[in-house]
Amino acid sequence: MRICREFYFDAAHFLPGYDGKCANLHGHTYKLEVVVSGKVGKGGMVVDFSYVKNIVNRVVVDKLDHASLNDVFSNPTAENMVVWIFGEIKKELPGVCCVRLWEGVHSWVEYDGKE
Repeated sequence: MRICREFYFDAAHFLPGYDGKCANLHGHTYKLEVVVSGKVGKGGMVVDFSYVKNIVNRVVVDKLDHASLNDVFSNPTAENMVVWIFGEIKKELPGVCCVRLWEGVHSWVEYDGKE
């Protein structure tokens, strides 16, 4: 079974060496979907949503919300960000099976640790 918890954060970035508008400093509202898989346990849950919330806020959202992403990533593309996000969450929550990062409302990237 899979469960999912959504998170939101705002951040600014520019893409170094990019030929287009994203070469300029700009911001996005990001939506992060964290999917955890596992068996339903004795309490009737795969994992408590609050537990997922606390981990993801601590290891990801608190570090990226209202940040200049270029201070965190050398090239802050959504693809590079989602790989890092997955790795940070996986250290604390081994059942994470997929992370989807929305950059605005129309575009997303998904990572499951296999690529």
